[in-house]
Amino acid sequence: MSTKHGEVSQTGVARVEVGSEVTAVRSNRVVLDNTICPAEIIICNGKIADILPKRSRAHASGEKVLDVGDLVVMPGIIDPHVHTCEPGHTALEGYSSATKAAAAGGVTTLVAMPLSCLSPTTTLANFEDKLQSAEGQCHVDVAFWGKVVPGNQDELLSMLQAGVPGFKCSLIASGVEEFPHVSLQDLHMAMNELQGTDCVLLFHAEQELGQWKPALEDPTEYRALLDSRPDAMEVEAIQTIADLCLQYKMPCHILHLSSAQALPIIRKARQKGAPLTIETAHHYLTLTSERIPPGGTYYKCCPPIRAKTNQEQLWSALQEGLIDMVVSAHNPSSPDLKLLADGDFFKAQGGIASLQFGLPLFWTSAKAKGFSLHDVVQLMCKNPASLIRLDDRKGALCPGMDADLVIWDPDKEFEVKKNMIQHKNQLTPYLGFQLCGEVLATLVHGRLVYLKGKFSPKLEGVLLVTQRKMSTRVSSSPYY
Repeated sequence: MSTKHGEVSQTGVARVEVGSEVTAVRSNRVVLDNTICPAEIIICNGKIADILPKRSRAHASGEKVLDVGDLVVMPGIIDPHVHTCEPGHTALEGYSSATKAAAAGGVTTLVAMPLSCLSPTTTLANFEDKLQSAEGQCHVDVAFWGKVVPGNQDELLSMLQAGVPGFKCSLIASGVEEFPHVSLQDLHMAMNELQGTDCVLLFHAEQELGQWKPALEDPTEYRALLDSRPDAMEVEAIQTIADLCLQYKMPCHILHLSSAQALPIIRKARQKGAPLTIETAHHYLTLTSERIPPGGTYYKCCPPIRAKTNQEQLWSALQEGLIDMVVSAHNPSSPDLKLLADGDFFKAQGGIASLQFGLPLFWTSAKAKGFSLHDVVQLMCKNPASLIRLDDRKGALCPGMDADLVIWDPDKEFEVKKNMIQHKNQLTPYLGFQLCGEVLATLVHGRLVYLKGKFSPKLEGVLLVTQRKMSTRVSSSPYY
């Protein structure tokens, strides 16, 4: 049974409704490790059982088979940087709304940041509270980061053993009382405690510049915010992190890299053997400071969106392999917290919501720059899976892996409209954008959780908290 480009058909006696457990997916364009080819993915008990040449077997009556024609079938997107805001700040976001947006965007696994919730994930007890709040609410799989704050080093190993793959820390005040920034001494204590584990430390990489003070400017002009968070803040922080990474030979990860001026430090540290990985975010690759209007506080994030010339250098670093992954850094905010009426960039809450649109945001620009579908898989599936220590089950299409799939049309253009947004707060700078790459269906563990605007009524996303290995892991290069 053939299908037209952009359509999903269903074969077999049993109709495949959203929420169904699918037994096979057929496509003329399946993205495997070394090729894109016609294939049939056989699914059993939530895992990929086999991958066969398309139509090489007869189907038993009642099997639930999706034949998607020329639509692309890829591993599900893994987004390791999402602020879910629950428990404590569910007016901003929650597990149900965040994972629903993820499913609509082809994201099959997200990792919840330890910030933007009450209580923050700084102790084992708080981590257990967070797990309880997420239970039964998730459309897709969810993992969890812990965090390092001054004085919690005795909690880190217990959280690692309970299932967090690593810990976030910040070298600059976050503006959130529950998440104080760490000193160099705090980092030495934490890294001594965690050395010899398979843990990764994540860094919000900005650092205060001593006695430096920005010039007083109009707070409704974006240039004022940009001048208050200069490139040097990222450069100083990343130099500190690179030195620590080399000293301890402990995996370290730079969150939401904004400044291309830090790239030479990263390159040099890696050449010396630092196990250092880097992410950048969709807003740094899509938006530029020159196009942010006065009072446009819905563009505010930290580190800030920088100039077009900086953006082009980030794209070059992606092509070079110096930046390892692209994430949403989804951090939603309500219109009142963004102070839209005042337009004050300094007082407005930071953060950009984009979880649902990561794949088309990246692809719209990337395809014009010569990136391939295999590049998309590397940057948004494989490398994030390695970061969160789940590359033995996620991030690729091969037998034995979780049957997490995104089915999408990379050629279909659409406009971002408010009524399609599944995030709890629909404020985003991407409203009205024309993007390329429409997600038609998402499967998690072989279950059809999203199909053409409809969602599974069963919320069966798994909370990914496997016990960590505590044996020594020595790495001399990025760890994927």
